[in-house]
Amino acid sequence: MHPEKNSLLPAVQTAGSRSVYDFPVYLYSYDLFDKVRRTVPIIDAAVSKLIRLIGSFQIRCSDQKQQQALDNFFRNVPVGLTGQSVYSFLDSYLDSLLIYGNAVGEIVLDQKNSYIAGLWNGNIADIAVVPGSSPMERQYFLHTQDGDRLLPHPDRILFSALKPPSGGIYGISLLQGIPALADILLRIYESVGQNFDRAGNIRYAVTYKPSDSSDFAYAKERAETIAQEWSAGMQAAKCGEIRDFVSVGDIDIKVIGADSEMPSTEIPVRQLLEQILSKLSVPPFLLGLSWSSTERMSVQQADILTSELEYYRRLLEPVIRKIALAFLQLNGSFSEVSILWDHINLQDEIELAQARLYSAQAQEIEQNLN
Repeated sequence: MHPEKNSLLPAVQTAGSRSVYDFPVYLYSYDLFDKVRRTVPIIDAAVSKLIRLIGSFQIRCSDQKQQQALDNFFRNVPVGLTGQSVYSFLDSYLDSLLIYGNAVGEIVLDQKNSYIAGLWNGNIADIAVVPGSSPMERQYFLHTQDGDRLLPHPDRILFSALKPPSGGIYGISLLQGIPALADILLRIYESVGQNFDRAGNIRYAVTYKPSDSSDFAYAKERAETIAQEWSAGMQAAKCGEIRDFVSVGDIDIKVIGADSEMPSTEIPVRQLLEQILSKLSVPPFLLGLSWSSTERMSVQQADILTSELEYYRRLLEPVIRKIALAFLQLNGSFSEVSILWDHINLQDEIELAQARLYSAQAQEIEQNLN
């Protein structure tokens, strides 16, 4: 691949440079969004579920002679260093769009500009998008150690923004607002771990109470003997040997912290998860959460999710169409293309989720009866 023709590749050298200062402040939150996704598994599961539920599609060309070549290109085009097919490219592209609110890619041509050599998923944090000479024109700049360099082939750049504000270029991450909730959720989990370290790992308090003056005279020696024997019994238990503790006198043995109850975290954790899932628009039953839900409520949640998936499909359609038209034009064809998406059917997911819900409810009833 020729470096001048692939401007998003790490080894690129492009002409023209300038400094770009008009970046929104929230663009520097990429590391924060990555951290939230890594530390809260349910967020990563929800985003991955959304990407998989988008489904597949078929591309249709008005020129039937080009249909087979176009299908073969969509199935076998190289993507980056490890991927293959347009579907693999769109999975990474949509992932970036959801997590960061923006996604960028590039149509990579060969050295002679005669065919598409592959597709490249760019790092949106390395790209700046600014208005061009006209309202409909965009310019792309690549951050380098030597400054911001203008990318020479904007027609090969694929860029999408998620729900950009009026008049804005950059989109808003699907995770916006979640880091504050995730921070509280992680603190609750951390406190649960600390409480189990303190109270879950049972420790004993052995108290020797001398009964008369003769016992007081040897209290120190007897306390040391009791401590040694107790320690030896505890060590023997680690090896599977059970030892009885025999003593003479008034000795009190209690479990440290037995009088204190572990604070319940069910309600605050559920409230936080409800806020997070409402932002992600993913029904709880799709993530294995056995919350009380009626059949009608499950159907309504599935309908809401379907509308969200259709919205993401509309964001991806211009990218798919641009890739297809670029391939056809390089092959000498100026025919039109259409995209036929697979039908979104959440029935199987709903039935599986309801089966898990009924199983969890049955187990809860059995436990209450016992």
